[in-house]
Amino acid sequence: MRRVHLILRRCLLWGGLLCLILLGYAMVRQRPQDLPWTDIDLDQPIGLFTGRKLAALTGERAQCLALLERAGVAYSAMQPGGSGQCVYDDAVRLKAERGAVALSPAAVAPSCPVVAALKLWEWQVVQPAAQRIYGQPVASMRHFGSYSCRRMYGRSAGDLSEHATADAIDISAFVLADGRQVSVLNDWDGKARDAEFLRAVRDGACDLFSTVLSPDYNAAHRDHFHLDQAERGATGWRACR
Repeated sequence: MRRVHLILRRCLLWGGLLCLILLGYAMVRQRPQDLPWTDIDLDQPIGLFTGRKLAALTGERAQCLALLERAGVAYSAMQPGGSGQCVYDDAVRLKAERGAVALSPAAVAPSCPVVAALKLWEWQVVQPAAQRIYGQPVASMRHFGSYSCRRMYGRSAGDLSEHATADAIDISAFVLADGRQVSVLNDWDGKARDAEFLRAVRDGACDLFSTVLSPDYNAAHRDHFHLDQAERGATGWRACR
């Protein structure tokens, strides 16, 4: 028993020390987004806990929609839909905006936490990478859809996919301002700068989504990036491959 108490005291001590280190780091660098207890702000750069805060918006419809509004995102909140185990109540459809990256097809309506992550990805990862590598912005992102009532990997049994609750989207290609398309299927192992761009946006997505799967994961993802906001808790595992 004495040993257990000693271990607990040490854990508390190290936990408190870690909190102080994080607090000092955030204060010195003036980056409140690096603290786990601060509110998320889409106008702030990506922080150490941004991805977890985005995933934590699952089930917090009003909070998530207010976050989009504060960031000036034009959207339409969809009515709850689905049936059985495949239901959703926080789906959002982005409206066309001048200067914003369009989703193609435009009718897609992922969950609000996915849309919030997509906008941060666009602003702080995709567009900076496109400007750095191609000298021009991305005009649209092609996708294979969001909501789909199915199980993981299309199996007949097992856990439901995050697509079953609209908590995922599959991005297949990026269309640049000059009309050129960079696709996951054709360019992942293609020209140097196309491969560089696709890996840069994949890696950046890992800071924002709970799960990011690419051609590096398996053949089923050879033609798209699977991005989802699976809710696994504050200390849950995250996948980036």
